[in-house]
Amino acid sequence: MHSGDKADRLGRAAAAVRAAFPHTLPVLMGFSCLGLTYGVLMASKGYGALWSLLMSALAFGGSMQYVAISLLTVAFDPFQAFLMSLMVNARHLFYGLSMLPRYRGMGRARSVLVFLLCDETFSINCSVEPPPQVPARDFYLAVSLLDYAYWVAASFAGGLIGGMLHFDLTGLDFVLTALIFVLFLNRWDERSDRPSALIGVGAAVACLALLGQSGFIIPAMGVILAALLLGRDRLCR
Repeated sequence: MHSGDKADRLGRAAAAVRAAFPHTLPVLMGFSCLGLTYGVLMASKGYGALWSLLMSALAFGGSMQYVAISLLTVAFDPFQAFLMSLMVNARHLFYGLSMLPRYRGMGRARSVLVFLLCDETFSINCSVEPPPQVPARDFYLAVSLLDYAYWVAASFAGGLIGGMLHFDLTGLDFVLTALIFVLFLNRWDERSDRPSALIGVGAAVACLALLGQSGFIIPAMGVILAALLLGRDRLCR
């Protein structure tokens, strides 16, 4: 009986992975590039593949992990690190709350689903309905674990590759800036999103002019967040 239950659970898990995998292929492509780059950048700063693996497995912060690379190479300021993490990942508070009803009744898997929630997993789990033959809990868990595995594996592989490279990697960290710029252009094509984009650019430029390059990021993010919250009714029309 025990072996039968175990086989049944493995069968359900395999069915959930087969159902979830096609939806996660775009995430696999994106995470492969970004994760590899992250691992290489960590290696270029003297942090081996194990550090990349641990950071991705425990922090699982995506863009914040890129930011953390520079934080690891300067004098540690815990308050600045906390504020930076809060501002960069504040979006998780908003879309995380919207997933609570969908994750209700998931039992012990709910904590795992909350920890593994990222932008890409959110976009799949909030828009794709699980197949009738696959329980929602198993499907959401499969999507979350696959996306997580892609990022962790790519980061580790990038760390291994970075440890074998012996040429100048200056400029490689521009990949995150390039990604953000591409996302900005993508949203700019949507006319309804242009006011929010202009708020972001305007706040960043103003804070840069007033506070300088070393101290403008956190104030700019605070201004952007305040402006979006105050103008949310008009912006959401």
